[in-house]
Amino acid sequence: MPSPSAATLTIDLDALAHNFGVLRAHAGDAEMAPVVKSDGYGLGAGPIARRLWAEGARGFFVARLSEGEALRAALGPDHPATIYVLDGLPTGAGGRLAAARLTPVLTSLPQVAEAQALAAQAGGLKIGLHVDTGMNRQGITPDEAYALAQAPDRLARLDVGLIMSHLGSATDPADPRSAAQLAKFEPIRALFPEARASLAASAGIFLGPAYRFDMVRPGVSLYGGGPEERPDPRLKAVATLDAPILDIRNIAAGEMIGYGSKTLVERPTRAAIVAAGYSDGVIRMAKGQARAWFAGAPRPVLIVTMDLIAIDIGNAPARPGDRVELMGPNAQIDDLAAAAGTVAHECLVRMSARAERVYLGAV
Repeated sequence: MPSPSAATLTIDLDALAHNFGVLRAHAGDAEMAPVVKSDGYGLGAGPIARRLWAEGARGFFVARLSEGEALRAALGPDHPATIYVLDGLPTGAGGRLAAARLTPVLTSLPQVAEAQALAAQAGGLKIGLHVDTGMNRQGITPDEAYALAQAPDRLARLDVGLIMSHLGSATDPADPRSAAQLAKFEPIRALFPEARASLAASAGIFLGPAYRFDMVRPGVSLYGGGPEERPDPRLKAVATLDAPILDIRNIAAGEMIGYGSKTLVERPTRAAIVAAGYSDGVIRMAKGQARAWFAGAPRPVLIVTMDLIAIDIGNAPARPGDRVELMGPNAQIDDLAAAAGTVAHECLVRMSARAERVYLGAV
């Protein structure tokens, strides 16, 4: 039962499983290794990963060492997943990686050297290797990859189980950058024939079989974000944020609402004041463009403040305590992201701990 004065974030694990199935159907024979970084995109990495394990996932990606440690603890001994750490091997982190049985995805030559030293002490180390094919964010260069492949002593005692890169423009299928990155990745993959290869995240899965290789890394689309950064009818909303109406106010034409005398009400407006705000994760810049869902229709979001949101409810029957959907099946996350000038990823990870969390479906 939701609190009468608090926002509620409902996480539908059955919808998560549905999205996993949609992505798996498009991934062909590639392994599905979900990305659960940033605490499962803000929705709880433990429950998310346990449900995805039940759906068949056996490998997961996190960003930080601490995320990997937390995920290992949340999965426990009954879920012996491979957990890849995208930040690789931070200096001095070898003991913690070993204790949590994490697989670092090395991103630089100094990390390769550190991993080799660690492997010499431990008698071996399983790693992934990230190669930058044009995103210019993380990864060794193609020239460095060729040099490593031609000097096997530099990888002595390192078991390169994964060779990966990351697409920078996959959300736009017409962007030629993806094809250019694929062309760089294919010969690098051939340098490490024993390693599994991975290039595609959520959007890349839909670019076609050439991009899928041995493993795909679905992320935002697992959680309901469309692969082209717009609502996709194949996917279900996993996260629903709703909150109660605290008050209903009649505002005269020409009056201001909220801070700064910047939001002018141009006509007589009946506004519901909703118990949520940017403290609960609703991005402030969504005001004026976003639509909440109430009484069977989308309603304009007038202002977003720290604890309160005002929406224009017109003549809809309403009373304090009625709940408004701010994000979910009817107020879709990609639309909210577009209204705020951002992406679905940010809308998800900004969901705060103040919103009461409810999980639906088996964990």
